[in-house]
Order: sequence, then C-alpha cells, then structure tokens
Amino acid sequence: MWFRLVRRSINPRMTHRKPERSGGPIWLFGRHAVQAALANPTRIVRRYWAVDPSAAPTAPGRERPEKVDRGRIDTVLPKGSVHQGLALQVDALPEHELETACARLPGRPNLVVALDQITDPHNLGAILRSAAAFGARAVVTTERHAPEANAVVAKAASGALDIVPLVRVGNLARAMEQMKGLGYWLIGLADSGAKSLAETDLGGDVVLVLGAEGEGLRRLTAERCDALARLPTDPRLPALNVSNAAAVALYELTRRSSLSSG
Repeated sequence: MWFRLVRRSINPRMTHRKPERSGGPIWLFGRHAVQAALANPTRIVRRYWAVDPSAAPTAPGRERPEKVDRGRIDTVLPKGSVHQGLALQVDALPEHELETACARLPGRPNLVVALDQITDPHNLGAILRSAAAFGARAVVTTERHAPEANAVVAKAASGALDIVPLVRVGNLARAMEQMKGLGYWLIGLADSGAKSLAETDLGGDVVLVLGAEGEGLRRLTAERCDALARLPTDPRLPALNVSNAAAVALYELTRRSSLSSG
C-alpha cells in the first residue's frame, strides 16, 4: 500500500454558495445547454429566443421563448455557433464553496475531478460532461489559467454545467489539502505513474487530478497527490487529449467502485 492517508477536522459551518462572479449576462445556445439551464432553479434567465418556439424546451415556471429569426440569434453568438435555433441569455451561476460541493455523501462512492490549469474551454466542457455522466460530486478548477463558464463551455458540456458544481479555487495545492481533510484520496493522472490506474490501490473516495494539455501536472500538484497513475496506452501514441483521458479514467474509477460495492 503506497498511499499517504491524511484526515483533518473540517469546520462544519459552511455556506452553500459564494457571491456571483463579476461580469454581465451570457448567452447559452444549443438544445442541451438551454434545456439544462432552464431546469436549473438557480439560473436567472434574462431572455429566451427560439426560431420555433413550439418546439423549444421549457421548464415549469419559465416563460416560453420569444420567436426570432435565425439571423438575430447569429448576431449575439460567436461566429459559427451551432445553436439549433435556440439562445438563452442568463446570469452566471453563483460560485460553489469547495467544502460544500465536495462533501462526501454516505452510502455511495464519492468522486471529484480536479483540474490543474486546463485552459481550453472545449476540454473543460467535455470534462464536465463526463463528470456528470459518471456521477462526480464536483469539478474543481483554478481561477487563473482556466476558462470562464461561458457559452462555449456550456455547449461542450451539453447541459452538465448546470448539473455538476464547478468550483474555482485560487490555490489548487491548498484546495487539494482541503479535499484530503474531507476524506478523499488524491490520484494524479500522469505518464510517469508507476502503475496503471487499474493496478493502483484505491481507498474509499477519490479525487482524480488532471494536468494541463501538453504539460501535465505541475510539480507541486503532483507532489500533493497520494499516488500517480497512468493509462495503459499504446507507446506509439502515449498521450490522450485531457478530456478523453478524463472520460477513460472516470469510467475505470466508477467501474471499480461498482465492483467493490457489489
């Protein structure tokens, strides 16, 4: 067993959300992102446009969309956006507190994803989508060198931005220590891992730590992991895109949790 187990007492007095991030409303687009935002009661909706309101998604307590032509939607979105005739203007979500979002739930495996300076919004969105698919409690990312939760992230997340808490922290190393204090093992994904993820001894609830595209985990981040593990890819193409690696690793962690709990 080559893990370092650390447990610290956590202040039980927690607030559920931080104040909202600065900045004005953003436009979300595409059916999945719009539908998830409408279903999220914490989302404040400003405007809702649809080319065909009769076919547009809605949710209890939400107004039906205003009918507009496709060209009008094009004017408020990034060029080339595949919006499927839908655009929703919303306020940014309130921020989540780390200790609340990552609090371990009894009777089930708890899984968190921590990102070390993932800068590509498409990768962040895809990781959020995988995190939602495999039941992760939260995705933790850095405040700097990370994309805002904008329309591109929401579209790539396919609705997951309004399902999985996205927690931003000023210091990832400190946040990792906090998650250890909550009772998590920290497993960093790295090509230098002595064992594959499938071979790694896991104990209880896990934080999967992923490094930046191309550079991987920073030294201080890797040092704070309880273990480093690798994916057994073909040596002719050893590196996966970080969002693909996240999906494979989340599947493996979920599979093993299901086997151990069964």
